[in-house]
Amino acid sequence: MRNILSTLLLSSLFLASAAAANDYPTHPIRMLLPFSAGGGGDTLGRVLAARFSEELKQPVVVENKPGAGGTIGINAVAKSAADGYTITIGGMTTHVLSPSVYRDLPYDPVKDFTSIGAIGTSPIIIIAANDFPANNLAELKKLADSKAEPIQYASWGMGSTGHFCGEVLVHKSHLKLQHVPYKGTTQVVTDVIGGHVSVGIVDIATGLPFVRDGKVKALAVCTRRASSLPDVASYPEQGVDFDRELNWAMYVPAGTPQPIVNKLSTLLEKVLQEPEVVKKLLTLGITARYIAGPTHEKANVEDIAAWKAIAVEAGIQPQ
Repeated sequence: MRNILSTLLLSSLFLASAAAANDYPTHPIRMLLPFSAGGGGDTLGRVLAARFSEELKQPVVVENKPGAGGTIGINAVAKSAADGYTITIGGMTTHVLSPSVYRDLPYDPVKDFTSIGAIGTSPIIIIAANDFPANNLAELKKLADSKAEPIQYASWGMGSTGHFCGEVLVHKSHLKLQHVPYKGTTQVVTDVIGGHVSVGIVDIATGLPFVRDGKVKALAVCTRRASSLPDVASYPEQGVDFDRELNWAMYVPAGTPQPIVNKLSTLLEKVLQEPEVVKKLLTLGITARYIAGPTHEKANVEDIAAWKAIAVEAGIQPQ
């Protein structure tokens, strides 16, 4: 009798959850973004929010909550009700690098979230001035080996994805490089063009226009080749033994009912196949590529371990 009652209870809960998913959403959804308004992550979120609003027949209202590398906003999502009415967009810093960068991280990037799915990849590019005497990583290593002091490279800050991409070269390919942290990617590009720093590492959305206009040249892509820069070889193609994707993804708080997760996942996959969305994402340097939530969650666990190993080798200390 007890087993029968348990089975009936589970069945009723499942049916109630399924019914809720069929009705979902019944009121506006909040897309809480951990980025400043106007940036690449914010623009990405607004592109998806607009399409989700149209498909779900409810407003998807964007709310920006930046700060501390995105961890303030992401923590707010983790603490939100797991009912499908709070969703977010996360990137490398918020869900992969954060355990290595922040000592007292207020959320668990794996346990506190359910992935709706990966959205696409956004590689990082290694740039240099046009007159810099190296055109690829092999030539960069040869040049560095010929110098008494390490070649300086700039990224947009300590613990940034750019910083980690630079340290991959130091510890996987033994390049003699020295990190110079900047406050933003635009200043990195400006100082590379002006000859104030030899090499810059920036996100592809920032660097791509300058490469296309011939103002700088790209030496490599971290970590995989970008469709928007098809002629620039990736880390693995240039002999760097490190091959992890740099993904954007959509998340909801852990515990969100599975039927709602499934509904959002199906919609995300559909939207990412639309030519207009694909085109808009490419302008942000993002190659649309949906990966199902469970597969993406497994990759996140592996990515955290891989990048944490780089942090340990590089002596990057959580702040």
